[in-house]
Amino acid sequence: MSRAYGNDLRERVLDAADTGASARSVAARFGIGVATAIVWIRRARETGERTARRQGKPRGSRLDAHEAFIVSMIETTRDITLNEMVARLREDLDVGISRSGLSVWLRGRGWTFKKRPHMHWSKTVPTS
Repeated sequence: MSRAYGNDLRERVLDAADTGASARSVAARFGIGVATAIVWIRRARETGERTARRQGKPRGSRLDAHEAFIVSMIETTRDITLNEMVARLREDLDVGISRSGLSVWLRGRGWTFKKRPHMHWSKTVPTS
């Protein structure tokens, strides 16, 4: 993925446009695309925005809307597995998500699940 142009170039383009130069001439002068210059100048005139916006897809997950349901599943059944949670999401809410996707979403909100295996019957204390 490409990076945004530097703010120094953006400022020079906008300053040149403020002096009355057209977007096409400014684009040719600074070696940027005409559409890029047009968008920068329009944004600066309409909203005063002179910095680059965040690139990429907006953050978020389709599970965000169902957070209360997921938390209630965990609180009612403390030993629920990820597979059971995925199945309940699919059955009750018609939300399809993978087990690893659900795990990443839960870890992002501070929920971690550590299931230790049962101790062997001859051991009296955990060894590790």
